[in-house]
Amino acid sequence: MTTKEVAEKLVGFCRQGDFESAYRDLYSPEIESIEPEGSPTPYAKGMDEIMKKSQQFAEMVEEMFGNEVSDPLVADNHFCCSMVMDVQFKGMGRIKMGELCVYEVKEGKIVKEQFFYEPE
Repeated sequence: MTTKEVAEKLVGFCRQGDFESAYRDLYSPEIESIEPEGSPTPYAKGMDEIMKKSQQFAEMVEEMFGNEVSDPLVADNHFCCSMVMDVQFKGMGRIKMGELCVYEVKEGKIVKEQFFYEPE
């Protein structure tokens, strides 16, 4: 798959809230994930750690009201998109959390993801 094809598939999965299929179909087993300092998991490497991070996030969510994902912007083997989640975390009020998501693709798989947002 080209970077553009990977980007379009990822955006489609994210718009459906189907992150598990994205991990299974689009991510390299050696995936590297970077989040801002102060986030619950600022760094994870490998599919096991990514799945653990995803489970931790799901356990923090009390209710998800909506999820908006922009069309991807592609350049060579990188792409980015913005996401806005309308979510209520356990023990917190409802918030709209926006982030910029940047991905690197090699040999048709996402090998690195980095998220830019202000941790609450």
